[in-house]
Amino acid sequence: MTDAPEVLKPLRTWSHLAGRRRRPTEYEVVSTNLHYRQDNPDSPWELDPDIHMNKWYRQYCNDSPLRHEDWDAFRDPDQLVYRTYNILQDGQETYVRSVLEQFSDREHDSGLSPEWVAVLASHYTPARYLFHTLQMASSYLSQMAPASTISNCTTFQTADSLRWLTHTAYRTVELSRTHPGAGFGEKERQLWEQDPAWQGFRELMEKALVAWDWAEAFTAVNLVAKPAIEGAVIAGLAAAGRAEDDLLLALLADSQMRDAERHRRWASALVGMALETEGNKAVLDEWVAGWQPLADNAVDAYCSGLPGGDKIAEETKTAAAAFRTQAGLD
Repeated sequence: MTDAPEVLKPLRTWSHLAGRRRRPTEYEVVSTNLHYRQDNPDSPWELDPDIHMNKWYRQYCNDSPLRHEDWDAFRDPDQLVYRTYNILQDGQETYVRSVLEQFSDREHDSGLSPEWVAVLASHYTPARYLFHTLQMASSYLSQMAPASTISNCTTFQTADSLRWLTHTAYRTVELSRTHPGAGFGEKERQLWEQDPAWQGFRELMEKALVAWDWAEAFTAVNLVAKPAIEGAVIAGLAAAGRAEDDLLLALLADSQMRDAERHRRWASALVGMALETEGNKAVLDEWVAGWQPLADNAVDAYCSGLPGGDKIAEETKTAAAAFRTQAGLD
């Protein structure tokens, strides 16, 4: 006679959340422990361990010099999920659309000075190429991050970069209609590839896009490049625009900086988590030291063509250093 099989008591929630002894939040249910490729470190994609993709993820994700015993423990400070992100950014886009419509109705662009129109043509509308590099870099991080809660943050960051690009492209068309001889919509690629103002950022982002290690890519993009770009190309240019009565540019920049502040919150949280492991601070400090000269040169080159550019460059570098210090670095 054999014993009757044990009747298993059904779990009230997902097994990896059962130990918390409370009802999991929507964020925890849909965001945590989703990367099945982390289940078998030797063969992330459950195929031949020697195929190129498995080697790539072992080298640039699992074997990264930045170590932590449980990356899945990371949590987004804003706890955004796809549903709440769309609610948030639907409101943002409603605001942006309203601002664009109101300034268009008032024929804002026709009142801009010729000198400022030239600055917009050289330092604003080519930024859609720069924002596209941020989009691509964030997308790579989404693919390579060791935890789904990190990938979610980078995915939303990718979408935000696309929004910034879209706003810039929309303004490019508007400006081209009011100032048809200024080169709007015609010279941006040439300026991005050849104008000295953009070559520092182009070099920085092209190199960041081939930083294959996920953690070095995160460092290059979120801890170095983005603070430089946001300080100079978004906030700095907007500050110059306010002095030139371009309030529309300033309001669009304010909206973009709300996204940037959220990006910095999760980046700071990830750095704080990484610093829990001995040796990680030295790794991050070394990477920041290697990437920072490129960012400083990019800021200087870009700001040299702006009204009050020296002050904008200095404020950008100071703010970027303060962000890293607040995160626990420098």
